[in-house]
Amino acid sequence: MCRISPADSRIQYMGRIDRSDPEAPAFIWAGSLVQFAFTGSMLRLTVENHVCYNGLQIGYVLDGKEAQLLLAQDSAPHDCEIPVTGEGMHRFTLFKRQDSTHWYRLRGIEITGKLLELPPLPSYRIECFGDSVTAGSVVEATACVGASDPPVYDSVYDNAWHSYAMQLARLIPAQVHLTAQGGIALFDNTGYFDNGRYGMETAYDKLWYLPYVPMQKWDFSRYQPDLVIMAIGQNDAHRGGTDGILTGAEREQWLSRYCALLSDLAEKYPEADFLLTLTILMHDADWENLLDEACERIGSPRVKRFRFTRTGKATPGHPRIPEQCEMACELAEYIRNKYRM
Repeated sequence: MCRISPADSRIQYMGRIDRSDPEAPAFIWAGSLVQFAFTGSMLRLTVENHVCYNGLQIGYVLDGKEAQLLLAQDSAPHDCEIPVTGEGMHRFTLFKRQDSTHWYRLRGIEITGKLLELPPLPSYRIECFGDSVTAGSVVEATACVGASDPPVYDSVYDNAWHSYAMQLARLIPAQVHLTAQGGIALFDNTGYFDNGRYGMETAYDKLWYLPYVPMQKWDFSRYQPDLVIMAIGQNDAHRGGTDGILTGAEREQWLSRYCALLSDLAEKYPEADFLLTLTILMHDADWENLLDEACERIGSPRVKRFRFTRTGKATPGHPRIPEQCEMACELAEYIRNKYRM
């Protein structure tokens, strides 16, 4: 067996990944991934998993076939062997299926052959700020298309690989970062993430954003997107014990903070365009009106409004794989036409 360092320059990474220890990169945000090409008939990974709740599955794609690894519940490093067919060239991608359920470190790679060079990552870059839909929550509950979520699913149906964001990236093609967390709203103390404790206003500029790990800032210079998709607003109706549309001072406060966050991102990403949207998960139409108002208030040619054909109307439960595909295809068509790709 030949041991490969995760810091090898032939290995590619995508997502907000903590690489401060290059020999043990930490995967935190949903959809963050590592990929490489190799020869030989054996592949073994050393993975150290840290569970908050559930969080025992990570996904991989080997030679075009998707599968998953079941991880240990303790936080010790464990060797995970990946079945490999044939001695020739193989392409492998390891990705984080779920959001804050867990985080993990990749501590080692072993193969029987050689590590190979991959083609460079796509030059076009996208970042998607969002909630559970963007993170790919419950997408694999395909028996529930157009219906409510199963009563019990404990994250086994979560799979960021099939979120509209990652499907879109494969269609364009593009690099993509998913800055997305299930249940998150714009404001702290609203939404459902960590019982409503943290909102996107706290998480958007973090590398480590998980409530059970000390937070750390993200270095925005590490990834400069061409396009930012902002899909926040679905969970914002939940404010403590109150649910409903915003009125009066609350509405103005939400609009002001949303525009301020966008302005900060526009400053951090001076070359990026922005799309303001919500998803096809059912929501009150007034949230669409709020985004219209935000877009008009910002008044920048870099900031555009996008509506899915079935925005807010398609399903009372999380969009499943085909519904996520519907969103990805609509976005891909819009981006290709708008930006002449």
